[in-house]
Amino acid sequence: MDTVSKTKWPIIVGMAPALLIYLVFAIVPILISFYYSTMSWNGFSDMEFIGLANFREALGDPIFWQSLKNNLYVVAASVFGQVPIALFFALLLNRKLKGGKIFRTIGFMPVVISTVIISLVWGMMYNSRNGLFNQLLGAVGLESWAQNWLGDPKWAMISVCITIIWQFIGLYLIIFLAGLQNIPDELYEAAEIDGASGFKKTLNITLPMMKETIIVAVILCISGSLRTFDLIYVMTSGGPGHSTEVLAMYMFDQTFSSTRFGYGSTLSIFIFIFSLGLVYLATLILRRKSAAD
Repeated sequence: MDTVSKTKWPIIVGMAPALLIYLVFAIVPILISFYYSTMSWNGFSDMEFIGLANFREALGDPIFWQSLKNNLYVVAASVFGQVPIALFFALLLNRKLKGGKIFRTIGFMPVVISTVIISLVWGMMYNSRNGLFNQLLGAVGLESWAQNWLGDPKWAMISVCITIIWQFIGLYLIIFLAGLQNIPDELYEAAEIDGASGFKKTLNITLPMMKETIIVAVILCISGSLRTFDLIYVMTSGGPGHSTEVLAMYMFDQTFSSTRFGYGSTLSIFIFIFSLGLVYLATLILRRKSAAD
């Protein structure tokens, strides 16, 4: 008890700067957005209180619902694409392969490369006339499979999601590698003595020990997917016909292009609510499944 009382104030003092920064740059803007969401304001004239009119407009806005649907596509593609692929490669690289450090570096490179550069490069690869993908299809005699990848509403969202998956696999790869290295070797040695194969060790030791890490990765994946903006903005600008527009882009457009700061704040509130809801739902499902196992 004496140790706790002695260390309590140093801990509080040490956490205070980070807590202050978090309050100023995270909590306060959210509260301000709640205030602006009840106003009609173009950024120049006087604010006009309109209550929940912005919320009613958003719920009846078809572009809002289209943006939400596109966001859910991105979330699903990220969770079911980035996490399993990253876990698979992490399991491979954890086997002490020759040149493993080089592969880790290569895998993590897309995460640190500018998103604008990634968007431009993948945009050129998707080019309908002389893009890499259509050129490869033509080279193997599959010209009929060539598509206008970013100009066709049927393919635009899929193409964007593939790029997003590729960009962030390396982030979760590093997270999973860190989690794998924390699993005690004694567990694997005991399993080998019992005659367990590599697959059984992965199924009965590795994956159960990685559950908490996987839950954290899924939460990060969901929260990051709902903030997707720059990559789609550069690749498609939300087109064609709003087929790739996500909530963050629609909020940006309404706030700064249409100068509807009240309505833009309302959209940001919806993003906040959806983020909390999806993260809570994912955490609840994963932890219940973990407890059942």
